Amino acid sequence: MNEINRQQCNSRTELLLGAEAVERLGQARVIVFGMGGVGSWVAETLVRTGVNHIDIVDFDEVAASNINRQLPALATTVGLAKVDVMKRRLLEINPQASVTALNMLYTPDTADQFDFDSYDYVVDAIDSLRDKILLIQRATASRCKFFSSMGAALKTDPTRIRVDEFWNVKGCRLAAALRSRFKRSGNMPRKKFKVVYSDEIVENRGANHDTYTIDKIAKPTVNGSLMQITATFGIILASLVINHCATPSNH
Repeated sequence: MNEINRQQCNSRTELLLGAEAVERLGQARVIVFGMGGVGSWVAETLVRTGVNHIDIVDFDEVAASNINRQLPALATTVGLAKVDVMKRRLLEINPQASVTALNMLYTPDTADQFDFDSYDYVVDAIDSLRDKILLIQRATASRCKFFSSMGAALKTDPTRIRVDEFWNVKGCRLAAALRSRFKRSGNMPRKKFKVVYSDEIVENRGANHDTYTIDKIAKPTVNGSLMQITATFGIILASLVINHCATPSNH
């Protein structure tokens, strides 16, 4: 892609945000954890809006059950690593982008491999409660600006999706569980951060044969989720990065 075409690709973004904002977006370093129903839409939105330096992290492969909501999931990509599919797609959007695909989990065993001080923005779109807690703790202890996704399953109404500071969120089971764990451990986030969440709860209506037992109650191991929710979560998360980066007073 030549320079003239690159300028054309950014022309609508620059028209709205201005040349300086586009320059800042192009220079920002972003890492997104999770390339599923939320994170994949974060990555695509960022690259389409002019972010040129992005790392994407996920250990999983595309499954047929992902096709209803995840950007990398197609009939032709089932069985492929999500980060590899996403990297190829992001480079098709901008061949000049620097995209690093890390096919791995963020866990206590791998956390030291990530230097969050080297990033301007860290976006959390992972599911594991344990790993999410660690990511929040590590990211909020660094210089980066951090944004996180709360639970996007068991929801059908995108108009109920909200943005708030983590400690102010009401009606989200995941946020409540995270806050409880932080308080019990005493290892609190080092700074405030915004999250995307919804207070809507719609229980699973279809048959779910995979369950686990807690307090003698059988619960599903997998909850239903829909693209109109997960994609909206992801696009709003990306907008938090874009709007923060585009605002001169934040730099």
